[in-house]
Amino acid sequence: MFSKILIANRGEIAVRVIRTCKDIGIATVAIYSEADKHALHVRFADEAYCIGPAASSESYLRGDKIIELCKKTGAQAVHPGYGFLSENAGFARELRNAGITLIGPSPESMDLMGSKIESKQAVEKYGVPLVPGINEAIKNAEEALQIAIKIGFPVLIKASAGGGGKGMRVVHEANQFLEALQMAQSEARNSFGNDAVFIEKYVTKPRHIEIQLMADNFGNVAYLFERECSIQRRHQKLIEEAPSGILSPELRKKMGEAAVNVAKACNYSGAGTVEFLLDASMDFYFLEMNTRLQVEHPVTEMITGIDLVKEQIMVAAGNPLSFSQEDLKIQGHAIELRVCAEDPFNKFLPDIGALNVYRVPKGPGVRVDDCMEEDMEIPIYYDNMFAKLIVWAPDRNLAIAKMKRAINEFQISGVAHTLPFGLWVMNHPNFISCDFDTGFIDKYFIGNEDSANQVSVSDFNAAAIISAEVLHNSKSIGNPTASEQISQAKDSKWYQNRKSK
Repeated sequence: MFSKILIANRGEIAVRVIRTCKDIGIATVAIYSEADKHALHVRFADEAYCIGPAASSESYLRGDKIIELCKKTGAQAVHPGYGFLSENAGFARELRNAGITLIGPSPESMDLMGSKIESKQAVEKYGVPLVPGINEAIKNAEEALQIAIKIGFPVLIKASAGGGGKGMRVVHEANQFLEALQMAQSEARNSFGNDAVFIEKYVTKPRHIEIQLMADNFGNVAYLFERECSIQRRHQKLIEEAPSGILSPELRKKMGEAAVNVAKACNYSGAGTVEFLLDASMDFYFLEMNTRLQVEHPVTEMITGIDLVKEQIMVAAGNPLSFSQEDLKIQGHAIELRVCAEDPFNKFLPDIGALNVYRVPKGPGVRVDDCMEEDMEIPIYYDNMFAKLIVWAPDRNLAIAKMKRAINEFQISGVAHTLPFGLWVMNHPNFISCDFDTGFIDKYFIGNEDSANQVSVSDFNAAAIISAEVLHNSKSIGNPTASEQISQAKDSKWYQNRKSK
């Protein structure tokens, strides 16, 4: 077992990893940028070192400095979290050459699954279902147009090295194709340094279902069931739950076994997630594999009782999986809401500022993974997610009820945030009935002043958008009546400021 691990990340995931390390008696080394010198992960780690200026390119992405710190501190392994260097095969190789263990898969697995084209070619050999299309980079625009016509519109143009919705365009008609192709290639080049794109059939009304995997270096692979991740804006997830509310046991097993085959196709080790699209006919198709821990991993932990970070560490240290597929059973239902500093009523635009009031919900079955305390500033340099609200209950309906209670208890002021949107979703009949897909936000959530007025007084409890700052300043913290909540919500600084943001 390792005696010391360096966490090559920041924010809530760094705090999360440090806590598990402490639970199992492993010393921790934190890195931080100049902008993060007062961050919680810096305070919680046994050792902490400034690695550079605020810009991630000069700090959290400096693999050379991270390796130097490992040698200086005696850290035998690096946990990369997610984002930054977590799926960087070059960094994984540099660690290996330096005799330092990456708590993650091999660089070869990263390379293979990091290319959407090569990964599709690899998993096809294992019988994993693929979306109809071409699994090679587009070389000639006119030929690509003819292929798109043959596939049938709508089609999806996707960057081979892409992620987060970048380098992706949906094309509904042939006369839109060439312009969309140029835009996708340009965005892919600017974002990933690689303009390779491919075409596949656009699956209408798709659901985003992903399977959590754990694999060791002894050939053992297990799937820890699925997560429903269809509530998204700009192809990025906001709400995740486990298990899905629509999968039958038979389909769950079929998708799980397909995910295991994906892991076998790239000789995978560690924690990974296989993402699938599920269409209205309940047919599923391989989308991609994320060769790291996912943001939404807590919902899987809540329904399985498995600490995925601990399992990652144990596997990287050379131990076999601590469980088999037969040991795993779904226990209850979990939902996660990403709490991001952005305004859902203004096209989810990011917001910055200090958390004047920050009070997290508590109680049985409520978990908050965060990196903030009251009066801390939301940095402008990094991703704007600063907390994750996770709830667990014996069934889905009870989990929804618990999430609504937890949102109402969560008090935040100083920045716009996604809690009001989360409560709106929990009360939406299509979410409650599991009748939704990845187009849910575009279809139902207008996200403008009209919908804000509607949401604040009718679609959900106005307490979700009440400014904790108003209550704090008036010293009336407590349980105001519904009419008082609505009145305070409409008068709140947060609500009024949305017009000018």
